[in-house]
Amino acid sequence: MKGRLVSPSLQWKNAYMDFYEEWLQTGEAMVPWVIGKDPTHFEEMIRSLEKSAEGLELPKGWVPDSTFWFLNEEERMVGAVNIRHDLTELLYNAGGHIGYGVRPSERRKGYATALLEQSLQKAKDLGVPEALVVCDRSNIGSMKTIIHNGGREDNDFIEEDGNVVKRFWIST
Repeated sequence: MKGRLVSPSLQWKNAYMDFYEEWLQTGEAMVPWVIGKDPTHFEEMIRSLEKSAEGLELPKGWVPDSTFWFLNEEERMVGAVNIRHDLTELLYNAGGHIGYGVRPSERRKGYATALLEQSLQKAKDLGVPEALVVCDRSNIGSMKTIIHNGGREDNDFIEEDGNVVKRFWIST
C-alpha cells in the first residue's frame, strides 16, 4: 500500500506542521481548502475539523465535511483530503464531494492515486454512493488521477472568470 488515511489528531502534529510549512513556503494555493486553516492553535483546529464532520457550528450554507490526512510508509504526511457529505449548488458545479492535494515535494510519486482511492472508500462509509470529483481543465495530473480511479466525465462548468472545471463521477 502506498500510504494510509488517518483522522486528524494531536498524534500527527509534527507531521502536519512539516506538511503545512512546506506548502506555505511554496506560495501555492493550499488544496484542499481546509489545510489553509491556521494551525497555530493546533488543538482548536482539530476540534474545528471534528465539529465540521459532525455538522456542528457550520457557517450558513455549508455542509458537513470530513478531513483526513494521508501518511506515507514512513508516516510522513504527504497529502490531505476533505470529503463533503452533501452538495450545495456551488459544490455540485465546481467543488465536488472530494477535494484532495499532495504536498509539492511528493507529487508525481503515485500518492494522489492512492489518496483518492482510499478517499472514495471513506466517502462510501459516509453515505456517498457516487462521488463528484472536480479539477481545473489545466490540471492534467489530477484529471489522470480521477480517471484512473474510475472517473466518468460529466459536463464541464465554466466559472465567472472563464476557468473551466472538469467534473467527474465515481461510484464508491
